[in-house]
Amino acid sequence: PAGPTSSFPSSSASSTAPLATGFFISLFSRVGTLLSLFTLNPFAKLSAADFSGQTPSWTSAFVGLFDSYSFPSSPAQARLRVHENAKRYARNYASLFVLFFVCTLYQMPLALVGLISCLALWDVVKFCGDRWGLDRYPVVWQCLVRIAQCVTVIILLYSNFQMALFCALGIGYAGMVFHAAFRKLTLAKPPSTGNRKIASFRQQYS
Repeated sequence: PAGPTSSFPSSSASSTAPLATGFFISLFSRVGTLLSLFTLNPFAKLSAADFSGQTPSWTSAFVGLFDSYSFPSSPAQARLRVHENAKRYARNYASLFVLFFVCTLYQMPLALVGLISCLALWDVVKFCGDRWGLDRYPVVWQCLVRIAQCVTVIILLYSNFQMALFCALGIGYAGMVFHAAFRKLTLAKPPSTGNRKIASFRQQYS
């Protein structure tokens, strides 16, 4: 009677071991995929033309439905998604960065005051240059511009403007990378005969 009962713990342990091993392998694979997102340059394939078109719809195109997102199966798929979605939603990401920057300035009034002061300073410099015709005196004009630049740097540093900019850049960059990596790739229109290989490749990694 003691022999058959003692076999249950060993069989249970042997069945649990592969499950635990598979779980940790899957976990480490996902963690490695997430870490790989911060080793790539999402702006590598961006061009000025990507910001000149129409802004994709915020609801149907940019956000999409729940099934428009999935965890990338590999770093290669994550890299492809980030590069393609960064080009496709470049105007959306730029708008979000401006929104994050405005919210950061709202939370840091001193940085907002510093930015407004710098803008006012350069308006005064431009007004003085036009009023007194300083463009006819290049040396005087260059000295005035250099003084204004030094004052601008001092104001921005004193108002902690660089921290507001860093926060906006950090939040915007992280949001862009994660959205682009988890957003599935979808073709805007049916592929032509010459582009079937490219379409099948994109569908494979979407």
